[in-house]
Amino acid sequence: MGQYDRYVLRQLVMLFGFFSLVLVSVYWVNQAARLFDSLIADGQNVSVFLEFSALTLPWIVQLILPVAAFVATLYIFNRMIGESELVVLQTAGLSALRLLRPVFFFGLLMAVLIGVLGNVLAPTARAQFIDRQDEVRDDLTGRFLRAGEFIHPTGGLTLYIREITELGEFRDLFLQDASNRGVEVSYSATNALLVRSPTGPRLVMFDGLAQTLDLETGRLATVSFSDFTYDVGALMDGGDLRQVDVRELPTLLLLSADEMMAEVLNVPLAHMVFEGHDRIAQSLFVIFVPLIGAASLMLGSFSRFGVWRQILIAVLLVLPLQIVRNAGEAAVRADADAWPMAYAQPSVAAFVALSMVALAMRRRKGWGAVPA
Repeated sequence: MGQYDRYVLRQLVMLFGFFSLVLVSVYWVNQAARLFDSLIADGQNVSVFLEFSALTLPWIVQLILPVAAFVATLYIFNRMIGESELVVLQTAGLSALRLLRPVFFFGLLMAVLIGVLGNVLAPTARAQFIDRQDEVRDDLTGRFLRAGEFIHPTGGLTLYIREITELGEFRDLFLQDASNRGVEVSYSATNALLVRSPTGPRLVMFDGLAQTLDLETGRLATVSFSDFTYDVGALMDGGDLRQVDVRELPTLLLLSADEMMAEVLNVPLAHMVFEGHDRIAQSLFVIFVPLIGAASLMLGSFSRFGVWRQILIAVLLVLPLQIVRNAGEAAVRADADAWPMAYAQPSVAAFVALSMVALAMRRRKGWGAVPA
Protein backbone atom coordinates (compact mmCIF):
# COMPACT_ATOMS: atom_id res chain seq x y z
CA MET A 1 0.00 0.00 0.00
CA GLY A 2 1.53 3.28 -1.14
CA GLN A 3 1.70 6.62 0.59
CA TYR A 4 -1.30 7.92 -1.37
CA ASP A 5 -3.36 4.89 -0.36
CA ARG A 6 -2.56 5.38 3.31
CA TYR A 7 -3.29 9.11 3.10
CA VAL A 8 -6.72 8.71 1.50
CA LEU A 9 -7.64 5.67 3.60
CA ARG A 10 -6.75 7.52 6.80
CA GLN A 11 -8.89 10.48 5.75
CA LEU A 12 -11.80 8.20 4.84
CA VAL A 13 -11.66 6.33 8.14
CA MET A 14 -11.53 9.55 10.17
CA LEU A 15 -14.46 11.14 8.35
CA PHE A 16 -16.35 7.86 8.39
CA GLY A 17 -16.01 7.71 12.17
CA PHE A 18 -17.28 11.27 12.51
CA PHE A 19 -20.29 10.82 10.22
CA SER A 20 -21.10 7.46 11.81
CA LEU A 21 -21.15 9.06 15.25
CA VAL A 22 -23.42 11.86 14.07
CA LEU A 23 -25.86 9.65 12.14
CA VAL A 24 -26.01 6.95 14.81
CA SER A 25 -26.65 9.60 17.46
CA VAL A 26 -29.52 11.12 15.49
CA TYR A 27 -31.09 7.73 14.76
CA TRP A 28 -30.49 6.47 18.30
CA VAL A 29 -32.09 9.53 19.91
CA ASN A 30 -35.22 8.94 17.84
CA GLN A 31 -35.39 5.29 18.87
CA ALA A 32 -34.39 5.98 22.48
CA ALA A 33 -37.18 8.51 22.97
CA ARG A 34 -39.85 5.90 22.19
CA LEU A 35 -38.03 3.25 24.20
CA PHE A 36 -37.73 5.60 27.17
CA ASP A 37 -41.44 6.40 27.12
CA SER A 38 -42.47 2.73 27.05
CA LEU A 39 -40.05 1.61 29.79
CA ILE A 40 -40.57 4.51 32.17
CA ALA A 41 -44.35 4.19 31.73
CA ASP A 42 -44.00 0.61 33.00
CA GLY A 43 -42.10 1.81 36.06
CA GLN A 44 -38.63 0.67 34.98
CA ASN A 45 -35.52 2.55 36.07
CA VAL A 46 -32.88 4.28 34.00
CA SER A 47 -30.46 1.33 34.14
CA VAL A 48 -32.96 -0.84 32.25
CA PHE A 49 -33.37 1.91 29.67
CA LEU A 50 -29.59 2.15 29.18
CA GLU A 51 -29.30 -1.61 28.87
CA PHE A 52 -32.02 -1.76 26.22
CA SER A 53 -30.47 1.18 24.38
CA ALA A 54 -27.09 -0.55 24.27
CA LEU A 55 -28.68 -3.72 22.89
CA THR A 56 -30.27 -1.77 20.03
CA LEU A 57 -27.00 -0.17 18.93
CA PRO A 58 -25.57 -3.06 16.82
CA TRP A 59 -28.41 -3.11 14.29
CA ILE A 60 -28.66 0.69 14.32
CA VAL A 61 -24.95 0.91 13.48
CA GLN A 62 -25.41 -1.76 10.82
CA LEU A 63 -28.05 0.38 9.10
CA ILE A 64 -26.00 3.58 9.34
CA LEU A 65 -22.56 2.33 8.19
CA PRO A 66 -23.24 2.27 4.41
CA VAL A 67 -24.67 5.80 4.55
CA ALA A 68 -21.73 7.07 6.61
CA ALA A 69 -19.23 5.43 4.24
CA PHE A 70 -20.93 7.02 1.22
CA VAL A 71 -21.07 10.51 2.77
CA ALA A 72 -17.44 10.28 3.96
CA THR A 73 -16.28 9.34 0.45
CA LEU A 74 -18.16 12.22 -1.14
CA TYR A 75 -16.74 14.68 1.39
CA ILE A 76 -13.11 13.57 1.01
CA PHE A 77 -13.10 13.51 -2.78
CA ASN A 78 -14.99 16.80 -2.98
CA ARG A 79 -12.31 18.37 -0.77
CA MET A 80 -9.48 16.82 -2.80
CA ILE A 81 -11.02 18.14 -6.00
CA GLY A 82 -11.64 21.59 -4.54
CA GLU A 83 -8.02 21.81 -3.34
CA SER A 84 -6.74 20.52 -6.72
CA GLU A 85 -5.10 17.47 -5.12
CA LEU A 86 -6.62 15.10 -7.67
CA VAL A 87 -5.58 17.41 -10.53
CA VAL A 88 -1.97 17.32 -9.33
CA LEU A 89 -2.02 13.54 -8.86
CA GLN A 90 -3.48 12.86 -12.30
CA THR A 91 -1.07 15.32 -13.89
CA ALA A 92 1.71 13.32 -12.20
CA GLY A 93 0.50 10.24 -14.09
CA LEU A 94 -1.84 8.46 -11.65
CA SER A 95 -4.77 6.88 -13.43
CA ALA A 96 -8.35 7.05 -12.20
CA LEU A 97 -8.14 3.36 -11.34
CA ARG A 98 -5.07 4.02 -9.20
CA LEU A 99 -6.76 6.95 -7.49
CA LEU A 100 -9.76 4.79 -6.61
CA ARG A 101 -7.72 1.93 -5.14
CA PRO A 102 -7.83 3.22 -1.51
CA VAL A 103 -11.59 3.61 -1.89
CA PHE A 104 -11.80 -0.08 -2.76
CA PHE A 105 -9.72 -0.93 0.34
CA PHE A 106 -12.06 1.25 2.36
CA GLY A 107 -15.05 -0.67 0.95
CA LEU A 108 -13.43 -3.97 1.95
CA LEU A 109 -12.96 -2.63 5.48
CA MET A 110 -16.63 -1.64 5.59
CA ALA A 111 -17.59 -5.12 4.36
CA VAL A 112 -15.71 -6.69 7.27
CA LEU A 113 -17.42 -4.37 9.77
CA ILE A 114 -20.87 -5.06 8.32
CA GLY A 115 -20.11 -8.77 8.27
CA VAL A 116 -19.17 -8.84 11.95
CA LEU A 117 -22.15 -6.70 12.91
CA GLY A 118 -24.71 -8.53 10.79
CA ASN A 119 -23.55 -12.08 11.47
CA VAL A 120 -22.29 -11.91 15.06
CA LEU A 121 -23.10 -8.82 17.10
CA ALA A 122 -26.58 -7.92 15.83
CA PRO A 123 -28.10 -11.45 16.17
CA THR A 124 -26.60 -11.84 19.65
CA ALA A 125 -27.85 -8.43 20.75
CA ARG A 126 -31.28 -9.12 19.25
CA ALA A 127 -31.60 -12.40 21.19
CA GLN A 128 -30.59 -10.70 24.45
CA PHE A 129 -32.95 -7.81 23.74
CA ILE A 130 -35.93 -10.13 23.28
CA ASP A 131 -35.03 -12.15 26.40
CA ARG A 132 -34.71 -9.02 28.51
CA GLN A 133 -37.91 -7.63 27.02
CA ASP A 134 -39.77 -10.76 28.17
CA GLU A 135 -38.19 -10.54 31.62
CA VAL A 136 -39.17 -6.90 32.01
CA ARG A 137 -42.70 -7.62 30.85
CA ASP A 138 -43.02 -10.44 33.39
CA ASP A 139 -41.35 -8.47 36.17
CA LEU A 140 -44.11 -6.38 37.73
CA THR A 141 -41.97 -5.01 40.57
CA GLY A 142 -41.39 -1.73 38.77
CA ARG A 143 -45.10 -1.33 38.16
CA PHE A 144 -45.96 -2.02 41.79
CA LEU A 145 -43.26 0.09 43.45
CA ARG A 146 -45.27 3.28 43.61
CA ALA A 147 -46.70 4.10 47.00
CA GLY A 148 -49.57 6.42 47.74
CA GLU A 149 -51.38 6.25 44.37
CA PHE A 150 -53.82 4.04 42.54
CA ILE A 151 -52.14 2.23 39.63
CA HIS A 152 -53.38 -0.14 36.93
CA PRO A 153 -50.67 -2.69 36.01
CA THR A 154 -53.01 -4.32 33.49
CA GLY A 155 -56.62 -4.15 32.34
CA GLY A 156 -59.14 -4.91 35.09
CA LEU A 157 -56.56 -4.67 37.89
CA THR A 158 -56.35 -1.77 40.35
CA LEU A 159 -53.74 -1.54 43.09
CA TYR A 160 -53.04 0.82 45.95
CA ILE A 161 -50.11 0.62 48.38
CA ARG A 162 -49.86 3.04 51.27
CA GLU A 163 -46.19 2.43 52.05
CA ILE A 164 -43.25 0.44 50.71
CA THR A 165 -40.45 -0.39 53.15
CA GLU A 166 -36.74 -0.44 52.30
CA LEU A 167 -36.91 -4.25 52.18
CA GLY A 168 -39.65 -4.15 49.54
CA GLU A 169 -42.53 -5.04 51.88
CA PHE A 170 -45.94 -3.52 51.08
CA ARG A 171 -47.93 -1.99 53.95
CA ASP A 172 -51.73 -1.55 53.80
CA LEU A 173 -52.44 -2.93 50.34
CA PHE A 174 -55.69 -2.78 48.39
CA LEU A 175 -56.19 -4.83 45.22
CA GLN A 176 -59.30 -4.99 43.05
CA ASP A 177 -59.62 -7.63 40.33
CA ALA A 178 -62.36 -6.94 37.75
CA SER A 179 -60.87 -9.11 35.00
CA ASN A 180 -63.68 -11.68 35.20
CA ARG A 181 -67.00 -10.57 33.72
CA GLY A 182 -69.80 -10.18 36.26
CA VAL A 183 -67.55 -10.53 39.31
CA GLU A 184 -65.38 -8.08 41.21
CA VAL A 185 -62.99 -9.29 43.88
CA SER A 186 -61.38 -6.83 46.29
CA TYR A 187 -58.46 -7.75 48.52
CA SER A 188 -57.13 -5.74 51.44
CA ALA A 189 -54.11 -6.82 53.44
CA THR A 190 -51.96 -5.43 56.23
CA ASN A 191 -48.71 -6.61 54.61
CA ALA A 192 -47.77 -8.09 51.25
CA LEU A 193 -44.76 -9.18 49.19
CA LEU A 194 -44.20 -9.55 45.46
CA VAL A 195 -42.25 -12.75 44.77
CA ARG A 196 -41.04 -14.60 41.70
CA SER A 197 -42.10 -18.11 40.79
CA PRO A 198 -41.44 -20.44 37.82
CA THR A 199 -44.90 -19.59 36.45
CA GLY A 200 -44.59 -15.82 36.91
CA PRO A 201 -44.87 -13.15 39.61
CA ARG A 202 -47.10 -13.76 42.64
CA LEU A 203 -48.41 -11.38 45.26
CA VAL A 204 -48.40 -12.88 48.77
CA MET A 205 -50.77 -11.04 51.15
CA PHE A 206 -50.95 -11.42 54.94
CA ASP A 207 -53.74 -10.70 57.43
CA GLY A 208 -56.37 -9.52 55.01
CA LEU A 209 -59.90 -9.74 53.70
CA ALA A 210 -61.24 -10.87 50.32
CA GLN A 211 -64.62 -9.49 49.19
CA THR A 212 -66.36 -11.01 46.17
CA LEU A 213 -69.19 -9.02 44.60
CA ASP A 214 -71.57 -10.67 42.14
CA LEU A 215 -72.56 -7.81 39.84
CA GLU A 216 -75.69 -9.59 38.59
CA THR A 217 -77.21 -10.47 41.96
CA GLY A 218 -75.52 -7.78 44.05
CA ARG A 219 -74.50 -10.35 46.66
CA LEU A 220 -71.28 -9.80 48.58
CA ALA A 221 -69.21 -12.61 50.09
CA THR A 222 -66.30 -11.94 52.43
CA VAL A 223 -63.46 -14.22 53.49
CA SER A 224 -60.74 -13.43 56.02
CA PHE A 225 -57.29 -14.92 55.52
CA SER A 226 -53.99 -15.02 57.35
CA ASP A 227 -52.05 -15.44 54.11
CA PHE A 228 -53.15 -15.58 50.50
CA THR A 229 -51.21 -15.92 47.22
CA TYR A 230 -52.49 -14.03 44.20
CA ASP A 231 -51.19 -15.08 40.78
CA VAL A 232 -50.45 -11.76 39.07
CA GLY A 233 -48.68 -13.41 36.12
CA ALA A 234 -51.88 -15.17 35.05
CA LEU A 235 -53.38 -11.79 34.15
CA MET A 236 -50.43 -10.63 32.08
CA ASP A 237 -49.76 -11.18 28.37
CA GLY A 238 -46.73 -13.13 27.25
CA GLY A 239 -47.39 -16.34 29.12
CA ASP A 240 -47.12 -18.36 25.92
CA LEU A 241 -43.93 -19.76 24.50
CA ARG A 242 -41.45 -17.21 23.24
CA GLN A 243 -41.73 -16.47 19.52
CA VAL A 244 -38.47 -16.86 17.64
CA ASP A 245 -37.26 -13.83 15.67
CA VAL A 246 -35.29 -14.65 12.51
CA ARG A 247 -32.99 -11.69 13.26
CA GLU A 248 -31.64 -13.46 16.34
CA LEU A 249 -30.79 -16.77 14.62
CA PRO A 250 -27.19 -17.60 13.56
CA THR A 251 -26.37 -17.13 9.90
CA LEU A 252 -25.25 -20.73 9.33
CA LEU A 253 -28.55 -22.01 10.74
CA LEU A 254 -30.50 -19.69 8.44
CA LEU A 255 -28.53 -20.75 5.36
CA SER A 256 -29.02 -24.46 6.12
CA ALA A 257 -32.70 -24.16 7.13
CA ASP A 258 -35.27 -26.57 5.71
CA GLU A 259 -39.02 -27.08 6.03
CA MET A 260 -38.69 -29.22 9.16
CA MET A 261 -36.56 -26.64 10.96
CA ALA A 262 -38.89 -23.83 9.94
CA GLU A 263 -41.86 -25.77 11.30
CA VAL A 264 -40.11 -26.43 14.60
CA LEU A 265 -39.19 -22.75 15.03
CA ASN A 266 -42.62 -21.64 13.76
CA VAL A 267 -40.97 -19.26 11.28
CA PRO A 268 -41.62 -19.15 7.50
CA LEU A 269 -38.79 -20.85 5.64
CA ALA A 270 -38.64 -18.07 3.04
CA HIS A 271 -38.03 -15.49 5.77
CA MET A 272 -35.17 -17.54 7.18
CA VAL A 273 -33.59 -18.01 3.76
CA PHE A 274 -33.76 -14.31 2.92
CA GLU A 275 -32.38 -13.22 6.29
CA GLY A 276 -29.37 -15.53 5.97
CA HIS A 277 -28.45 -14.48 2.44
CA ASP A 278 -29.25 -10.82 3.07
CA ARG A 279 -26.59 -10.64 5.78
CA ILE A 280 -23.97 -11.71 3.26
CA ALA A 281 -25.44 -9.48 0.57
CA GLN A 282 -25.22 -6.39 2.78
CA SER A 283 -21.54 -7.06 3.40
CA LEU A 284 -20.93 -7.23 -0.36
CA PHE A 285 -23.09 -4.20 -1.10
CA VAL A 286 -21.12 -1.81 1.10
CA ILE A 287 -17.94 -2.50 -0.92
CA PHE A 288 -19.35 -0.71 -3.96
CA VAL A 289 -21.12 2.24 -2.32
CA PRO A 290 -17.93 4.29 -1.74
CA LEU A 291 -16.70 3.42 -5.25
CA ILE A 292 -19.89 4.80 -6.79
CA GLY A 293 -19.49 8.05 -4.88
CA ALA A 294 -15.78 8.53 -5.63
CA ALA A 295 -16.01 7.56 -9.32
CA SER A 296 -18.99 9.86 -9.84
CA LEU A 297 -17.04 12.85 -8.55
CA MET A 298 -14.23 12.09 -10.98
CA LEU A 299 -16.48 12.29 -14.05
CA GLY A 300 -16.34 16.02 -14.69
CA SER A 301 -13.47 18.38 -15.36
CA PHE A 302 -12.10 20.80 -12.81
CA SER A 303 -14.45 23.69 -12.03
CA ARG A 304 -14.29 26.60 -9.60
CA PHE A 305 -18.02 26.12 -9.01
CA GLY A 306 -17.49 22.73 -7.42
CA VAL A 307 -18.75 19.27 -8.32
CA TRP A 308 -22.32 19.51 -7.12
CA ARG A 309 -23.59 17.93 -10.37
CA GLN A 310 -21.42 14.86 -9.81
CA ILE A 311 -22.57 14.65 -6.19
CA LEU A 312 -26.18 14.72 -7.37
CA ILE A 313 -25.39 11.95 -9.88
CA ALA A 314 -23.86 9.81 -7.12
CA VAL A 315 -26.90 10.27 -4.88
CA LEU A 316 -29.30 9.46 -7.73
CA LEU A 317 -27.33 6.30 -8.49
CA VAL A 318 -27.33 5.05 -4.90
CA LEU A 319 -30.91 5.80 -3.85
CA PRO A 320 -32.62 3.36 -6.30
CA LEU A 321 -30.47 0.52 -4.97
CA GLN A 322 -32.77 0.31 -1.94
CA ILE A 323 -35.68 -0.31 -4.30
CA VAL A 324 -33.68 -3.15 -5.84
CA ARG A 325 -33.20 -4.66 -2.37
CA ASN A 326 -36.91 -4.37 -1.59
CA ALA A 327 -37.78 -6.12 -4.85
CA GLY A 328 -35.31 -8.90 -4.10
CA GLU A 329 -36.69 -9.30 -0.58
CA ALA A 330 -40.25 -9.57 -1.90
CA ALA A 331 -39.19 -12.24 -4.41
CA VAL A 332 -37.36 -14.38 -1.85
CA ARG A 333 -40.05 -14.07 0.81
CA ALA A 334 -42.60 -15.25 -1.76
CA ASP A 335 -40.48 -18.23 -2.87
CA ALA A 336 -37.47 -19.54 -0.93
CA ASP A 337 -36.04 -21.05 -4.14
CA ALA A 338 -35.57 -17.51 -5.46
CA TRP A 339 -32.77 -16.88 -2.91
CA PRO A 340 -30.32 -15.57 -5.58
CA MET A 341 -32.54 -12.46 -5.73
CA ALA A 342 -31.22 -11.59 -2.26
CA TYR A 343 -28.00 -10.63 -4.03
CA ALA A 344 -29.72 -8.35 -6.54
CA GLN A 345 -28.71 -5.18 -4.69
CA PRO A 346 -24.93 -5.88 -4.47
CA SER A 347 -24.97 -7.19 -8.06
CA VAL A 348 -26.56 -4.01 -9.41
CA ALA A 349 -24.28 -1.91 -7.18
CA ALA A 350 -21.23 -3.72 -8.58
CA PHE A 351 -22.39 -3.08 -12.15
CA VAL A 352 -23.00 0.62 -11.43
CA ALA A 353 -19.65 0.99 -9.67
CA LEU A 354 -17.71 -0.67 -12.51
CA SER A 355 -19.53 1.47 -15.05
CA MET A 356 -18.70 4.67 -13.18
CA VAL A 357 -15.06 3.61 -12.78
CA ALA A 358 -14.84 2.94 -16.53
CA LEU A 359 -16.33 6.36 -17.29
CA ALA A 360 -13.92 8.02 -14.85
CA MET A 361 -10.98 6.37 -16.60
CA ARG A 362 -12.17 7.71 -19.95
CA ARG A 363 -12.55 11.27 -18.57
CA ARG A 364 -8.99 11.44 -17.24
CA LYS A 365 -7.88 14.19 -19.63
CA GLY A 366 -10.63 16.51 -18.48
CA TRP A 367 -8.96 17.05 -15.11
CA GLY A 368 -5.93 18.67 -16.58
CA ALA A 369 -7.87 21.45 -18.29
CA VAL A 370 -8.62 24.40 -16.04
CA PRO A 371 -11.23 26.71 -17.58
CA ALA A 372 -10.36 30.34 -17.97
